[in-house]
Amino acid sequence: MNPDQAHFLGVDFDRRDMAATEAWLADRPADAPFAFVITPNVDHVVKLDRAPRDAEIRTAYALAALRLCDSRIVATLARTRGVDLPVVPGSDLTAYLFQQIAKPGDRICLIGGDAPMLAELRALRPDLDIVQHIPPMGMLKNPAAMTAAAAFVRNAKARFTLLAVAMPQQEILALRVAQAGGASGIGLCIGASLDFLTGRKARAPLWMRRASLEWLHRLLSEPKRLWRRYLIEGPRVFLLTMRWRRP
Repeated sequence: MNPDQAHFLGVDFDRRDMAATEAWLADRPADAPFAFVITPNVDHVVKLDRAPRDAEIRTAYALAALRLCDSRIVATLARTRGVDLPVVPGSDLTAYLFQQIAKPGDRICLIGGDAPMLAELRALRPDLDIVQHIPPMGMLKNPAAMTAAAAFVRNAKARFTLLAVAMPQQEILALRVAQAGGASGIGLCIGASLDFLTGRKARAPLWMRRASLEWLHRLLSEPKRLWRRYLIEGPRVFLLTMRWRRP
């Protein structure tokens, strides 16, 4: 095991905190070969556990440049088993990258969202060169759509690529881009982070985030969409923690 990593619930988490992650993103050359960052949370580790051993999503997790813990709940459960995981919230990282790390003139490639989102992002940072590809729903089951999205990333030659098409599509797309070669920059699998950045959705108050209750805020905000994730599927993480054994 790499001393800079910690294994927990099937993921080799990197032990970088927010400051170290921001520095890594800022320092990596824009023309370096494409590498990607994932930010596993409760939903991710539960889905990963259910994936077959030879599933492509497992390869994506294994080959990511960074695997950062996005969940205070996962970090708290890890501590109960003697594992220390710094928390790097993906939404905070995306906001900092967009607002502070990206330099005037940088190209940002967005995979996902809608046309109004592109306008909203350009309004926030008119000094950036932002390009967008909007894939169809169910892209993962559409080989032509996956190929088109990967080609768009490769041809964009962006410093940062924001993959906003949900897990596991975004991670598998990032993997295919990296494996195909010819692409550059850093890909970030960001889920719904841009909804918070643009103000489409409100994040939980800071006290709820610090108390590991952001999930409750999201559930109350979108009960019809999220009830199953947080009330049925998510609690499985406690069973996984009870079963987990240090390698």
